[in-house]
Amino acid sequence: MEAVSHPLDDGARSFELPYPPSVNHYWRRVGAATLISRRGRAFREEVCVRLAGSRAKRLDGRLAIRILACPPDARRRDLDNIQKALLDALEHGGVYGDDAQIDCLFVERGPITPGGKVLVQVTEIAA
Repeated sequence: MEAVSHPLDDGARSFELPYPPSVNHYWRRVGAATLISRRGRAFREEVCVRLAGSRAKRLDGRLAIRILACPPDARRRDLDNIQKALLDALEHGGVYGDDAQIDCLFVERGPITPGGKVLVQVTEIAA
């Protein structure tokens, strides 16, 4: 499947990141507590390591985010199940202060890619 072109502002920050765990595998219940799973923590840590090299200033304004999700295989996957882990990891990695800043979120499925990956563009937009 060819990606639909929805270019954002030229000032977009672009990142290539690992394919996120599904929201179904991101959280774990331990007694009465709900925690991020081991797999979720490992994903967030990997994203933080990759983002550390960018040294870009944290975005504090309103945001538009475009995600091209390239799954690792042909299994059925719901695109809405990868957003929580990815957006939380971008926040934790210092791209923005809070995912409540996101006003526009566009997610599309890309080609199957061995190992999987997501391509992310983050753009500050007018309020």
